[in-house]
Amino acid sequence: MSTPSSTTSAAPRPERIAHALVRDVTLPGGAGTLALVTLDNGLDHTKPTTLGPAGLAELHAALLEQQRRALAGEIVAVGVTGKPYYLAAGADLTAVTAISDVAEARRVAQAGHTTYRLLGEMGVPTFAYVNGAALGGGLELALSCTYRTVGADVSALALPEAFLGLVPGWGGCYLLPHLVGVRRALEVILTRPLGGNRMTKAAEALELGLVDAVFHPADFLEQSLAWTADVLAGRVVPARAEIESQEEWDAVVAGARAQLDQRLHGAKTAPYRALELVAAARTADRDSAFAAEDDALTELIMTDQLRAGLYAFDLTSRRARTPAGAPPAELARPVRSVGIVGAGLMAGQLAVLIARRLRVPVVMRDIDDARVAAGLAGIRSQVERQAAKGRMSPDEANRVLASISVSTDLSTLAGADLVIEAVTEVLALKQRVFAELEGVIADDAVLATNTSALSVTAMSAHLRHPERVVGIHFFNPVAQMPLIEVVRTASSTDAAVATAFALAKQLGKTAVGVADRPGFVVNRLLLRLLAEVAAAVEGGTPVRTADVALRPLGLPMGPFALIQLVGLPVALHVLTTLHGDLGERFPLSPGLERLATQGRRLVPEPDGQGAELEVDPEIQDAFDVTGQPSGGAPLDEAGVLDAVLTGLTEEIGLMLDEGVVASPDQIDLCMILGANWPLHLGGISPYLDRTGYSERVLGRRLLPRGVADVPVAG
Repeated sequence: MSTPSSTTSAAPRPERIAHALVRDVTLPGGAGTLALVTLDNGLDHTKPTTLGPAGLAELHAALLEQQRRALAGEIVAVGVTGKPYYLAAGADLTAVTAISDVAEARRVAQAGHTTYRLLGEMGVPTFAYVNGAALGGGLELALSCTYRTVGADVSALALPEAFLGLVPGWGGCYLLPHLVGVRRALEVILTRPLGGNRMTKAAEALELGLVDAVFHPADFLEQSLAWTADVLAGRVVPARAEIESQEEWDAVVAGARAQLDQRLHGAKTAPYRALELVAAARTADRDSAFAAEDDALTELIMTDQLRAGLYAFDLTSRRARTPAGAPPAELARPVRSVGIVGAGLMAGQLAVLIARRLRVPVVMRDIDDARVAAGLAGIRSQVERQAAKGRMSPDEANRVLASISVSTDLSTLAGADLVIEAVTEVLALKQRVFAELEGVIADDAVLATNTSALSVTAMSAHLRHPERVVGIHFFNPVAQMPLIEVVRTASSTDAAVATAFALAKQLGKTAVGVADRPGFVVNRLLLRLLAEVAAAVEGGTPVRTADVALRPLGLPMGPFALIQLVGLPVALHVLTTLHGDLGERFPLSPGLERLATQGRRLVPEPDGQGAELEVDPEIQDAFDVTGQPSGGAPLDEAGVLDAVLTGLTEEIGLMLDEGVVASPDQIDLCMILGANWPLHLGGISPYLDRTGYSERVLGRRLLPRGVADVPVAG
């Protein structure tokens, strides 16, 4: 059905009407006249074409007229295309967040079917000329046509509804499996949206059977019209896949359901509803299938999960482009070269990313030849892996490697405009590194630390120029994780902070400004979560119970798998730091300390088959060395979840009181991008609001009512 162009907490903006402009085209070779419908909102390429009520009504009227002309023999075909760069980026969902009435929700659901099905009932063949992005309802518009062509440069074809909290409900769940079969349909409807909202490119679309032909963008429409003439004349017969047998269809659906259960444990409604629609599509007739899609959309439009998903999508896309509290961009210092202290794994990832995106020299320094050699080998291996996967051309790989140097000589950093320290998380060591750097670099160079939890203020306290120090906290793996926490101290100048924000933008990251408080945002909340889970186990709760207790949240992994991913020694180090700074809300865990000392894994080695990493029950003995629980009382799954949510709510309240960030939505942004907090929860604040934890623990909601939940009717 749709992707949102934007959502807001205020009244929805007026609809950007997608006009349906019709002109007759004489097809080559005497094939006859085609009525070409072009969707165009009259705005430039920064304002995507989306379909709202007025736009759909105009398209409906235009198609009705073409149907009349087709039946009268005036035209031989109808084509649909879009303005440059877009067919249509889905439905305009800006008004959906204001819907509080089921009847209104059903009208939205039915509007697409009422219009789109005319393309399948035109009386003449219909053609979609996909000249640009076709997302959600835009792709369903194309699927409703008899045939489809696409420009070779089109890279954004998708049905992302399950990612947002909807289903492809304007025909997608019925038409697509009948076109390409159930296996490929579920790839587009579920696998790609739930796998990071992956887009499909033109060549892939042809391979999947989504489109019938791919043409060069330079003369895309002309080639499409010539191809149309060939199809009408019977010179070209587009292939159609034979769909699976009922037995195979059912087996594919069962396998997809098992994968959803393994991944989501029922926490997110929309993917299951989409799967139900696809499961029924093989034997359903068009009327009943479309009615079922209407029912599903009506139900989902009225859910808090959708409102939370739209809030989170808007937060991580439109609003993230203008970071809250960032100084004016013109204050940023030009960065013509970057220095990095350290040549370990994290430093190497930083070097490659900066060399790729900034295209500037990157000079690294470590303390001995062995570390220098290991750093260089790691960088080369990293670049070669990316090149082997086609993510980097051979020429680009050579350029990146040539722009990175590693040395033991501190003076090689002297010319850097920005120096990032990425050494071990030990405060005294970082203080010493900064002190050494201050004697080498220029007075106006910016000093940054990649610390994940330590005080940037303490790190810079003894410098002559603490005002040029800023925290730039990257997340691992650096290339994939989209968040950077920009840490400002009381001394940091606007120029230093602006430089950090500018760097984040140049690297393609989202920056969130945070105050210099322990753990900043992401690590403070993740460690509070893990501390509550560990405390429950120390109190006698079985590790298996504690591990599965958070499944109702739909998190990407369980708490013990998360600790294993981060690394138990690293997690314990951060926990110890936060315990020292913030006290008993972050209790130490003797059991985890024993496991670290013994070098034991918390979860088994991955089996390579995608099985979920569950806690190894054998580690229970580390928490019960005397045969008795360490203290407290055992909890059931609901008790562990309650303890975690209560603790997170308390911590968020304290963080807002301390001014770690300016508002709860910035915490949501950090948790979605830095901790993979589920989009359907809207981050963490909407979930705590609608489950009552905010009011119970803090005595107030975190967000205004209706921002990320269904508004009260009337």
